[in-house]
Order: sequence, then structure tokens, then C-alpha cells
Amino acid sequence: MDLDYTPEEQQFRAEVRDFIHSHLPKEISAKVHGGKRLAKEDFVRWQKILHHKGWGAPSWPRQFGGPGWNAVQQHIFDEECSDAGAPMQLPFGLKMVAPVIMTFGNKGQQDYFLPRIMDATDWWCQGYSEPGSGSDLASLKTRAERQGDHYVVNGQKTWNTLGQHADWIFCLVRTSTEGRQQEGISFLLIDMKTPGITVRPIIMLDGEHEINEVWFEDVKVPVENLIGQENKGWTYAKFLLGHERTGIAGVGRSKRELKKLKEIAHRQTAGGHSLMSDQRFRDRVAQVELELMALEITNLRVISSEHEKKAPGPEASILKIKGSEIQQMLTELQMQALGHYGLPYLHESLDATWEPDPMIGDYYPDYAGPLTGHYFNYRKTTIYGGSNEIQKNIICQMILGL
Repeated sequence: MDLDYTPEEQQFRAEVRDFIHSHLPKEISAKVHGGKRLAKEDFVRWQKILHHKGWGAPSWPRQFGGPGWNAVQQHIFDEECSDAGAPMQLPFGLKMVAPVIMTFGNKGQQDYFLPRIMDATDWWCQGYSEPGSGSDLASLKTRAERQGDHYVVNGQKTWNTLGQHADWIFCLVRTSTEGRQQEGISFLLIDMKTPGITVRPIIMLDGEHEINEVWFEDVKVPVENLIGQENKGWTYAKFLLGHERTGIAGVGRSKRELKKLKEIAHRQTAGGHSLMSDQRFRDRVAQVELELMALEITNLRVISSEHEKKAPGPEASILKIKGSEIQQMLTELQMQALGHYGLPYLHESLDATWEPDPMIGDYYPDYAGPLTGHYFNYRKTTIYGGSNEIQKNIICQMILGL
């Protein structure tokens, strides 16, 4: 495998970099680089800018309005966006439900939903996990009963990310109790404005409202919002999870955080030394950097297969495991580099307008609070998208044949 970029790929990188430099709002990139809280408007604004350029859906084929980029182009785009401090393009619509609609949805669903995902008209969220049905997702109990031209949905979803902003939710629901658990699940698209839906916040360890419980009480969903066939939703769910786990790798974002780690660790202490002068710490930084390089190559191989019309298979579990572990290692090393600055956590420091009190400003760097919050937040990465323990089971069964 030739690991050098071709002249054409280098030219593509220059084009992407120039566009981002001239079009990414400076106030948004400052928030991202500073670890500050992003508002819904920040995500939507950047998505609309990309859509206007024709880059709103980097991984989509031309058939559905995407640029038709190959794996290397997608990787370069992600890397340059992350390095410049662009907000992450939200995966729930672009990288999760959209491939399901493209592959299993009918033309009416494709024509309606896909353009609205790409231009940020609709914000999507996920309705998979339930209390008691997380890793054992097939045991879900949210019920959808067919009544004429509607389903009536009752139940509860949890660990729903950013559902407080969402226009639509894609849901796994139980439409049959006969046979194996997996055989009675269907995949529904539900308008979040439908009467009977209640979103209740769950406040996370970093004090942020990122996830929710979503309750359904006699929610009427048109039958036309069923994806594919009734009781075949488990097949579509596994397809979607493969795309989700590929995205969790987050190579571009981890490269940005690695650069930030080195910047902090190179800062000199009062004694004139930096943490990077410590050989053991340098070894840990080198180790995570090497693992990130290996993940990058593996990620390119997986998304190359996807571009060749192959859905992400069990190899996506490898990306999920290593990507989430690397993200946690980076936040741990950042906390170590912060030293005693990492001990207090000022939640208000996540606000873009926050300025340290003069009493502490000389002793508490403005980047410390967001990094501490980031550390708290990233305790979740080895759990969401299917816990790493479950991913190891998948690898053992599907790849190793054990």
C-alpha cells in the first residue's frame, strides 16, 4: 500500500483547506479550538455553508446528491475540517439514517428525506437504547401497533443524543412478539412534533444537557414512515450500526486533540521545564500517536470497502474499540499535562463569553476548564454505539470464528 498522497490528492487537500479557511466562521472555529459549548445554530450554519458548496454530504454517492468522493478524499476532508476547528457534521442524519434510507427506503422516502438532511432542514436523533435494553438491544419493548394507516407507538427511549433539538427520530420498535426477539422489530421514522412525544433531559457528568429520555404515549406514525418491511428492522439496525461505529473512529478529531496535547505539554513550568522533557510522558504520547496512525490506515481500508458498495462489516467494531480508546487516552494525557490546573472544573468555562475572575485569572488558564469537562464527557466513548465489550464479542464471533 502506497501511503503517500498523489499530486491530485494534494491538490484536493489544498482546495479543501482554502475553502475552509475562507468560509468557516471564525467565531465557530474559536469555540471548537477552545473546547467551548456549541449551539444548534453553529452546527446548522456550517452544514448550510458546506451544502451550498456541494460538500454537505461527503460520504454520499452522486446519485443522492453527494460529491461522490473516494475514501481518501473523504479522509482528507475530515482531517482538514477537524484541524481548522470546524464543527462535526452531525452523524445521525448524514451517516446513520441516510444510508438506511438510501439502501432500504423507497423512492418517496429518498426524495423527501435526503435533501432535507443534506441542507440541515431536518435535525435527526436516534431512538435505539431503552432502560434495560442497551447492549441487549434486541430485548427492546417500545411497542408499535398497526391501526389502519397508522402505527400507534408507546414506550421509552434513553441515552438519546441532542434530541432536544431534533425534528425527526429514527426508532426501533416492536411490532411482533412471535419468534426470536430480532424478528419482531421494525424501523420507523417519527416526526418529533407529533403529539404524545416528551423529551426529558439527562444531565451528564460535565454538567451539560447532551442526552435525553424520550417518551412515546399513543404517538400516531403514518405507515408510510416504515422503512422497508415490517419486522425486518433488525437487519436495517445492524446496517446502521456499522456506519455509526465507523464514524466513532474520529481520526481527524483525535489528530486535533493530539496537537493540543503537545501544545500544553510543551509549555514551560516556573522552573523552565516542560512535561515533554519527561521521557515516560513522551513515551505515552508516542504510543498514542502510533496507535492513531494505525487506526487511520485501518479506517481508510474500511471506508474504501464502503465506497465499493460493501456495507461496513464486523471490522467496524475494530474502529469503534480503538477509536474510543484513543480518544480516552488523549483526554487522560491532557489532564496529566494540565497538572493541578485540571483539578477544579468550572462549568461556566464552557461558555464562549466566559472570562476568569480576576482573582483566579492569573492562576487558572482559560483552556483548563473545557479540557476537564472534555475528560468527563469522554468517559462515555467506550459505551455508546455498542460497548467495547460487545464489540470484542462481535470480533470473536464474526472475524475469528470463536
